[in-house]
Amino acid sequence: MRQQVLVLYLATSALDSPVVGWSVYDGTGRTSPTTGDSDEPPYKSGVDALRDGWRLFQAAQLIPPYPGSEYGVSFLKHEFFFEKLVEGSEESKESDDTGVVEVVDAG
Repeated sequence: MRQQVLVLYLATSALDSPVVGWSVYDGTGRTSPTTGDSDEPPYKSGVDALRDGWRLFQAAQLIPPYPGSEYGVSFLKHEFFFEKLVEGSEESKESDDTGVVEVVDAG
């Protein structure tokens, strides 16, 4: 079994809020996604990822803004980590020059 990791940055701390940023990591070796390889997020919300079989294993820590910095621009703070365990190994790596991330459903 290999792990696939999906990191979703949401507009708010609610799992049903819109995705504003994302990263995908594929421990199976089947794909090699890179930053900026897609204009559309893999899911519209964190709830959509859950419905597709991703397991949430870390939610954003809720930290109130420091007084006076409520509107400051900084890192994306509503970060959620999801995982899927799928069959696969480095030996099964397939070449994909399209830059498309294939999400494999193990369930």
